[in-house]
Amino acid sequence: MIVDAPRRIVCLTEEPTEILYALGEGERVVGVSAWTVRPPEARENAPIVSGFTGGNVEKIAALEPDLVIGFSDIQAELASKLIARNLQVLIFNQRSIAEIFDVVQMIGRLVGREREAQALVASYKERILDVCARAAGRADRLPRVYFEEWPDPMISGIRWVSELINHAGGEDIFADRAEGKLAKERFVTPDEVAERAPEVIVASWCGKPVDKDAIRNREGWADVPAIREDKIYEIESTLILQPGPACLTDGLDALERIIATA
Repeated sequence: MIVDAPRRIVCLTEEPTEILYALGEGERVVGVSAWTVRPPEARENAPIVSGFTGGNVEKIAALEPDLVIGFSDIQAELASKLIARNLQVLIFNQRSIAEIFDVVQMIGRLVGREREAQALVASYKERILDVCARAAGRADRLPRVYFEEWPDPMISGIRWVSELINHAGGEDIFADRAEGKLAKERFVTPDEVAERAPEVIVASWCGKPVDKDAIRNREGWADVPAIREDKIYEIESTLILQPGPACLTDGLDALERIIATA
């Protein structure tokens, strides 16, 4: 443990919480997000102080954190309010698997666990290589996958999801949109999906269950291969839409199981 490392950390999203626990530094976490489910003990050990876009500034300040860690431009307003309270705030904006690795290692350096963070990243890379090897042994052709992040407006998968689809043996039909950091850059239309003829549809709607019947009954989709063959699947958003350990482990495993059936 390094002497000047932050001892009291508030995590505005799940990813830094899970990373800190994985590094053996969970006792530093003194406040968590309402969306935190991994690890389960985090919610038992620290109070909930934020949602995703907003948070309780007074409650966070009362915890006297040495550092507040958040994610993405969506938390910019909350971060600004916390900075105005003279709190140390660190906002990450990881959008790719490589950037997720960077975040793990940066958090490791912050708490004096650089070696452990490097080992953790190495374990994630090894998992991905194993998944890639199994995918390569299944078929010569990649099944076309449409990943839906939200139904109205329809939003296709973000970059780390697109990369995970590829590693799991699929072809993201909207890989050309995946690098869009803003949701509006990944809007798609029903006609575009139908034209790209996905063989597998994977949906993960943040905060609500997927309505598979609604997907099946979309106008003009009767001849979409995934609809015709009933290849519609759901992955819990907590497993795949969190750019941290969850998507690299259970999220990737879920994608592999789905794509292997195509």
